[in-house]
Amino acid sequence: MTKNPNQPIELLAPAGSLETLKIAVLYGADAVYIGGDHYGLRAKAKNFSLEEMKEGIAFAHRHGVKVYVTANIFAHNDDFNGMAAYFSSLEEMGIDAIIVADLGVFSVAREVIPKMEIHISTQANNTNYHSARLWHKLGAERIVVARELSFAEIKMMRDHLPEEVTLEAFVHGAMCMSYSGRCLLSNYMTHRDANRGECAQPCRWKYHVVEETRPGEYMPVEETERGTYIYNSRDLCMIEYIPELIEAGIYSFKIEGRMKTPLYVGTVVKAYREAIDTYLNHPKVYEEKKSYFVSEAGKASHREFTTGFYFHKPTSDDQTYSHNSYVRNYDFSGMIIDYDEGSQFVTVEQRRKFSVGDTVEILPPKGEVISCIVHGLWDHEGNAIESAPHPKQIVKFKVDRSIPVPSILRKLDA
Repeated sequence: MTKNPNQPIELLAPAGSLETLKIAVLYGADAVYIGGDHYGLRAKAKNFSLEEMKEGIAFAHRHGVKVYVTANIFAHNDDFNGMAAYFSSLEEMGIDAIIVADLGVFSVAREVIPKMEIHISTQANNTNYHSARLWHKLGAERIVVARELSFAEIKMMRDHLPEEVTLEAFVHGAMCMSYSGRCLLSNYMTHRDANRGECAQPCRWKYHVVEETRPGEYMPVEETERGTYIYNSRDLCMIEYIPELIEAGIYSFKIEGRMKTPLYVGTVVKAYREAIDTYLNHPKVYEEKKSYFVSEAGKASHREFTTGFYFHKPTSDDQTYSHNSYVRNYDFSGMIIDYDEGSQFVTVEQRRKFSVGDTVEILPPKGEVISCIVHGLWDHEGNAIESAPHPKQIVKFKVDRSIPVPSILRKLDA
């Protein structure tokens, strides 16, 4: 794929379900990446059935958004049973690219769907331009660079690759404590393989040291009684560094999070969309609004932020040693699924309890956030209620301005 000169960068969003795919598309993604029932690295994600894929692809394409499907496991012999047929079905559905890491999987894809665009996953750990050039010679159109590269290393890779090869890099989300998902802690400690999509995230656990001859005596790794989370990386956030990302030669800005909620995806995608568009059209305004963009991205659940490896090798400042909890500023209260102009009622599919008297925010796909007070609440039969406590309960309340559908309803976490 050759870069479109009118679109210098691509905003690539995660979609763990059909609902989040639609949110990513409507809130500003240029492309989304999804996983099917096979060959991806997110076993706990809802993933997509073939029918959901068809619907998601059709929806994305109607909005001019591309769809990439992950097939980035490191395959064992049995994994190849049915792989060729699966890839053929993806091609028939009209996906725009597949993401692979394993050379064997790559070879099957090249043989079965020779016209399909193939992206080389970050799992393949491309840390130098020699490996990237070899993947290109084999037929890959895009390299997803390893998370462990600096701006200078990415720029060097870009300078040594043909123009038609695009580079993709993670700009936001969780970081691994080992090379891009190649950690063996989960496999060793819980028999759940991180490279099969089942990571138990032992990097987030609390650790003490136990001396062999003194079992039961837990000695803190640091001088604190709370223990330490010695592998617990902060989350990546590069929304302040759009110019540097572009200068390094990165074409696709990738957001991590196929396990995340629609609130997370909508919030982060919209923040990056606004930041990117502001920089491309008004660079000075972007510089003035950096703190605003960081604040908006931070309204999604996250760990403290870091710039990862982009500027320097991570230090102790890029780890969180005292806890493994998230910064949760807002609750995902629901999805607004209808708005009636005559009655001014919004219809909400509840996701988390909210009540009469609560101040809520409506996050539309475009434009400013709308803050309002829930003065009254009614169920789907028109009965007045005090709160919406039931998952996916359909409720209504009044908002005296037009609300785009769908929009996200969120509430500041008390």
